[in-house]
Amino acid sequence: MHYQQLLKISTTGKSLYKITPKIEAIVTQSGVETGLCTLFLRHTSASLIIQENADPDVLKDLANFMAKLVPESDRYIHSAEGADDMPAHIRTVLTHTSEQIPIAQGQLVLGTWQGIYIWEHRQRSQFRELVVHIAGN
Repeated sequence: MHYQQLLKISTTGKSLYKITPKIEAIVTQSGVETGLCTLFLRHTSASLIIQENADPDVLKDLANFMAKLVPESDRYIHSAEGADDMPAHIRTVLTHTSEQIPIAQGQLVLGTWQGIYIWEHRQRSQFRELVVHIAGN
């Protein structure tokens, strides 16, 4: 069996947005007991990560590290949409636009401290589309 849903998620600028409950609800709707949940973010300036969901300091440290690793500046050739545009693309290349999570007993098989996040790399608000594809029985 295959089940697919498109999630439209509004972001309010550069940050990490926890989407685990939304994905869990879709898994429940699918009725799949054993299978695989594939997530695909249809953008090149935001990404998906599976990361710590208990201590928000982890997310702050990740954001601070990424800002130092890929700073916003005018040194990039591609800057049509602003100084945050090319750094957002680079940050996406360094992370992911897709993730796969097993499903067992009708639930995502995430670790105790794992959560699913959209990482918005742009300063401005955006509308992001996430394809959730569930396969199994």
